[in-house]
Amino acid sequence: MDCRPFLPNDEEAAALPVPGVSDFRGRPVYRATSGGWRSALFVAVLELAGSFAYFGVSANLITYLTGPMGQSNASAAAAVNAWSGAACMLPLLGAFLADSFLGRYPSILLACTLYVLGYGMLTVASSLLASSDAAVRPSIAHVVFFYVSLYLVAFAQGFDKPCGLAFGAEQFDPDHPKESASRISLFNWWYFCMAAGITVAIATVSYIQENVSWAVGFGIPFAIIFCAFVVFLLGTPTYRLYAPTPDAANPLSRFARGVLAALRDKDDKQSSEEARGVLRLLPIWATCLAYGVAYAQIMTLFNKQGRTLDRRIGDGGLELPPAALQTFGPVTIMGFVPIYDRAVVPVLRRVTGNPRGLTTLQRTGTGMALSLAAVAVAAAVEGRRLETVREQRPAMCWVWLVPQYGAMGVADVLAVVGMQEFFHGEMPEGMRSLGLALYYSVMGIGGFISSALISVLDGVTRTDGSDGWFADDLNRGHLDYFYWLLAGVSAGELAMFLCFARSYAYRTSKTLLVPSNTPPPPCTNHHHA
Repeated sequence: MDCRPFLPNDEEAAALPVPGVSDFRGRPVYRATSGGWRSALFVAVLELAGSFAYFGVSANLITYLTGPMGQSNASAAAAVNAWSGAACMLPLLGAFLADSFLGRYPSILLACTLYVLGYGMLTVASSLLASSDAAVRPSIAHVVFFYVSLYLVAFAQGFDKPCGLAFGAEQFDPDHPKESASRISLFNWWYFCMAAGITVAIATVSYIQENVSWAVGFGIPFAIIFCAFVVFLLGTPTYRLYAPTPDAANPLSRFARGVLAALRDKDDKQSSEEARGVLRLLPIWATCLAYGVAYAQIMTLFNKQGRTLDRRIGDGGLELPPAALQTFGPVTIMGFVPIYDRAVVPVLRRVTGNPRGLTTLQRTGTGMALSLAAVAVAAAVEGRRLETVREQRPAMCWVWLVPQYGAMGVADVLAVVGMQEFFHGEMPEGMRSLGLALYYSVMGIGGFISSALISVLDGVTRTDGSDGWFADDLNRGHLDYFYWLLAGVSAGELAMFLCFARSYAYRTSKTLLVPSNTPPPPCTNHHHA
């Protein structure tokens, strides 16, 4: 029997409430007046502004800490790594609170409020410091005020990043053919726009910070995020909201119950199997941490390394800020993604017989090898730079740093996406959010490890009265030794990764067949979406 006469046509469907969602007042919403691109664009503007603001501050933060704030290279690098690590870890808490209690829309409102407070306080702090005597170190109260503002931004990231893209995707009904197609398009353009926004932020804001004033440089992210918050609020009447599910099982508690059941030999087969499924991922996770440590250097020591080079473009022309060199990372990502998707993957398919070209572990391992190459290149370049200084030759050109930034960009395309797909796809059903948590923790804990490692090595290498590896004047330090140490640690962990990966049995072949070659932005980021 033909059932089509009983199905609503487009006009009838538009007059029916969209099932399972409501507006901000709890009322039914209709397809003709809610959701779709009209709503998703409001969210996209906010997320683009959020990435712009975060990288406008983070990309050059170490310069501010070692400049106006008067910190040493080692303490500033450790502080930036700890802060970026927190910004990567807090989305785990934000995701749990949003899914279980708050809901995504209220979580984004809370994030925006924290953003405005944090970036506003950063602007005030930099303005007060600019108006004070430059020869006087900032007071303890000023330093506390500054760091409170920074960590307000990190907490805002915690509520924003796990909710922004998900909330934008929720504006499209996956069961509606046209909206489902638009939802796929949203993901593709979202990541591309994030990378473009990050590139513009790093290039422009860092230049203003160093050539106009830090107050203006921090004020621009504040103004951008404030305007974006207003734009987001304007879209409120059109948003489709899903209610949180307080009774949803927390994957962390499910994992803990499974471990206890296995230890006590309780007859809880499902929980025990889920716990074993998570535990077998931990060796892979542990050997990925070296990638997070290498990635943490981009916004800190790579930046300080760039400050020692000749950054002029042309003969006596424009001088690039050191942070502007970081744009080679996202630019490489935007250039490499279509090459990888359209040229590399088809060749790999023919060679490996795998529809994706590489398995998720092969892709991750390749990215880890490239990050090892990046820090090795950074070490070699720094060694050559120190040799140039000792021989009193002219400063090396900034172009020498392009290979290490480019290698980290390509590594990002491979390793970050590989880790996300592996940890998400190999997690037992119902615990997939814990898989995303494992990926985020690689970047977050990598930042914390880098912070601790720099602090310890700085203390150890100064014990004989020397300037240490991280001397405030890098010409008197040995940053190359630190990079070679990271390269050695990365090589050791890569070897262990390959051993674990070779013996790993995938939970299901389905995880290898879902195409996903578009990377997220850096852990923010990263960013990270």
